[in-house]
Amino acid sequence: MFEFRDLFQWDRFITPGIIKTFYWLVIALIVLFGLSGVFSGLAAMTLSPFAGVLMVLYSLAGVVVGIVFSRIAAEFVLIVFRINEHLGAIRDQGAGMGGRDSMPPFNRRPAP
Repeated sequence: MFEFRDLFQWDRFITPGIIKTFYWLVIALIVLFGLSGVFSGLAAMTLSPFAGVLMVLYSLAGVVVGIVFSRIAAEFVLIVFRINEHLGAIRDQGAGMGGRDSMPPFNRRPAP
């Protein structure tokens, strides 16, 4: 879990731990804006029923699209950090293999 001292150390990334919190905040904002649009559409129905219905439908569609795109953005950020972890693991495996004898013959330099 995220600790306060992690803010001052660069050994561990804090973004993967807090991206879920930001995702849920964005979802809450999208839903609030969607509800605002629905209520505005319902109020607009008194002046023009067709425009009000369109406004309600656009608001609901905006909520769905906003939720999908926010999920895609959050997953993209997490994928970038996961790629970094996997590349670090691959680097560590390669470093553990050792020196000259662990390289394939076509990469070896001739001994002086």
